[in-house]
Amino acid sequence: MKQHEIVGYNRANLGKTESKALRIEGNVPCVLYGGKTQVHFYSPAILFRTLLTTPDAYEVTLNIEGDEYKAILQDAQFHPVNDQILHADFLEIVEGKDIKVEVPIRFSGISPGVQQGGKLIQKMRKLKLSGPYTKIPDYVEVNISNLELGKTVKVSAIQLEGVEILDSTALPIATIEIPRSMRGKTA
Repeated sequence: MKQHEIVGYNRANLGKTESKALRIEGNVPCVLYGGKTQVHFYSPAILFRTLLTTPDAYEVTLNIEGDEYKAILQDAQFHPVNDQILHADFLEIVEGKDIKVEVPIRFSGISPGVQQGGKLIQKMRKLKLSGPYTKIPDYVEVNISNLELGKTVKVSAIQLEGVEILDSTALPIATIEIPRSMRGKTA
């Protein structure tokens, strides 16, 4: 997983009014859970740009007033109108304990169906994985070099070592759609 660091400060007061005041100052109220204790903190919103604008999974080093924690961004809540980040949840990475994370899917190879005029339709962007954080890959690579017109590649085609795939094996990842102009010719 890629690395990212966020500097945070402990929150003295919890609640709606204090959270609103933090957001007005350009900060994001956050919580770290999954370890021995929950840690409530806030951090400048600008530090979240890298985490939120890329599909990649990151291992985040949280530096909260000198205390360092390894974590992953579990959830982020956004304002419905202006897309401002309202809250972030972090899951602490504990040795020997499995984590659940969504990892982006990337395609490799050239599909014969696309070369014949078909269109590659990506049905899934991320795959849910569970396992030790040392075994979680940066991305899941799906080979589409044998995908013909009208064919689909499913989650069952993915084999990963040391991690469990939480998505249903019957879910389609990608399909090659037959263009309307070719439908009469193939039937």
